[in-house]
Amino acid sequence: MNEVIRTTMKTPIEIALGVDENGMTTARRLYAFLELNPGNFSHWCKRNIVENEFATENEDYVRFVFEDETPTGGKIQRDDYKLTAHFAKKLSVKGNSAKAEEAREYFTRLEEKVKQKVMDISQLPPEMQMFKQLWDMQANTFLEQKRQAEKIEQLEDKTNKQTEVLQTVKDTFANSGTEEETIQWVNKCINKIADSPNFTYAFGNRYAAARNESYNRLSAKAGCRLDQKVRNAIARAEEKGYTKAQINSINKLSVIMSDKRLKEIYIGVIKEMMIAYCVEIA
Repeated sequence: MNEVIRTTMKTPIEIALGVDENGMTTARRLYAFLELNPGNFSHWCKRNIVENEFATENEDYVRFVFEDETPTGGKIQRDDYKLTAHFAKKLSVKGNSAKAEEAREYFTRLEEKVKQKVMDISQLPPEMQMFKQLWDMQANTFLEQKRQAEKIEQLEDKTNKQTEVLQTVKDTFANSGTEEETIQWVNKCINKIADSPNFTYAFGNRYAAARNESYNRLSAKAGCRLDQKVRNAIARAEEKGYTKAQINSINKLSVIMSDKRLKEIYIGVIKEMMIAYCVEIA
């Protein structure tokens, strides 16, 4: 009953934004209220919240995970962020729609209420003000220590991951000697790189994108044009009277494997990409 009363006392915009007792909304509620493209939410959060150099986690926003239902009735874990009134207003400033203006006005008024509440604290007895200051200092110290611990843990995890991947690369390739084994190893690595959540590409097939990146890296390191080398190899094969099947089998990878220098450089490129994208080979 009390929950119903509290809900009905909220204004329509507070209900739409899901504003809690601390004046905080969520990224998903704000995004929906601003009527932004539903399919661009993750990119918007990454650009405006996570990678925002002027925003501090656990001060301007707090990340949390919730369980959502899929269209087929299943369950999925989704990310969201609790936003302070001040930070939500800054995010709303980026928009130029009527909804963005409405959100900015609301969060501005909310900030004024928060400031008024802070001013009212000055009416407390000196000893209570002192206790509050001590509490605030301890809370800030705790949050800062937590942030530093998380950063150290993330750095250690990344370092350990890269060490494991490097060792895996060495162990995996140690048993690959023939050209056929090398090609199998390369293809396996390319597929793993493409499947890695750390691999990003602009468009098209992710496996083709991973392979093209490896060829571009090789071209840059070796100072060569693979396309031209393939054309030259096909021309030589035609002059020697190779069959159509043999000519059709000539591609960038076969050209690389036939050139000792390019092969060595390309193996190094694949290893670099495995480490860069934190890929493990089973």
